[in-house]
Amino acid sequence: MKRISLIGATGSIGVQTCDVIEQHPDLFELEAYAFGTNVDVAEEWINRLRPKYVSAKDIEVLERLKPRLTYEPLFFIGLEGLIECATAERADIVVTAVVGAVGLEPTLAAIEAGKDIALANKETLVTAGHLVTAAVKKHGVSLLPVDSEHSAIYQCLNGERREDVSKIILTASGGSFRDKSRDELDGVTVAEALAHPNWSMGAKITIDSATMFNKGLEVIEAHWLFDIDYNDIEVVLHRESIIHSMVEFKDAAVMAQLGNPDMRGPILYALSGPKRLEIDGNKRLNLREIGTLHFAEADLTRYPALRLAYEAGRAGGSMPTVLNAANEAAVELFLNGEIAFLDIELIVEQAMETHTVIAEPTLEQILQVDRAVREQIQQGK
Repeated sequence: MKRISLIGATGSIGVQTCDVIEQHPDLFELEAYAFGTNVDVAEEWINRLRPKYVSAKDIEVLERLKPRLTYEPLFFIGLEGLIECATAERADIVVTAVVGAVGLEPTLAAIEAGKDIALANKETLVTAGHLVTAAVKKHGVSLLPVDSEHSAIYQCLNGERREDVSKIILTASGGSFRDKSRDELDGVTVAEALAHPNWSMGAKITIDSATMFNKGLEVIEAHWLFDIDYNDIEVVLHRESIIHSMVEFKDAAVMAQLGNPDMRGPILYALSGPKRLEIDGNKRLNLREIGTLHFAEADLTRYPALRLAYEAGRAGGSMPTVLNAANEAAVELFLNGEIAFLDIELIVEQAMETHTVIAEPTLEQILQVDRAVREQIQQGK
């Protein structure tokens, strides 16, 4: 039996993680459940899986939840609650499914407590990859990717020698506006940006997919997860989202992981790999039905967000923190109707241009930079 702590539990990844746990009650048990404000989703899964620890964003949310539960777990709130759930004594592995830099502190706390990490919060590695990877090495825990792209790479590398890797190829759907030119992006609406052609995720991730910042963050994440140079990470547009990513080896062989888009697969592999388990309702891949797969260049002129991510990653130090914080702040402004879609990239680029890089930032410095960037953008809106 593997006991699981889940933070970011009411989002898409969190709900699908609960589904995976419920499908395999002989293998998994939910120990802790941390969420933000979605009481309806939280009520359903907490009553079904009965975790020992429950945390909400604040006391008001928690008070709305309590009368709707059929038992009484241990309750927590806020960042302290995230950390309590991430470090729950009996937990073996922590699924970090929160969105944004808020995942950094609980993830580091979980690593220090000796927990394995199933990472679906890419911002943790983007903002503090050097701290996270050092902590993983120091405490001897596993850092397992949940993002479909990084899970694909992880699976392709099983049984292979890392020194034989030539490059990593991340695939990108292209997002909501993949068929539009730069000129056609002027004046696009929030509703249009949220209409992803391949799947339904949260608003932040969907906007990041439309700008391509999501893929840029994944480039930085891949650098840390697989200890690979940015020059050896390539992004290719693949509109069907069937090939989730690829690895090219020195002998020119390319390994790819394919499957219909279903995040329960990567979640389950992070929890049970290398053993593979059944998933109810998982549609089998039928290449005869698909017929054709399409690929295209991820043009850095068409997608400046991707260029900025490479630049931030290569600059290193505190620059990826600036990239992430500026993007999160700008996406929030866009979703609130306060800026235009194309302003997101401009705001991020301006934040990067005015930042003086700290080469080896401490956790305190990272958090300071993160706060300062967000405040600067809020004040300048």
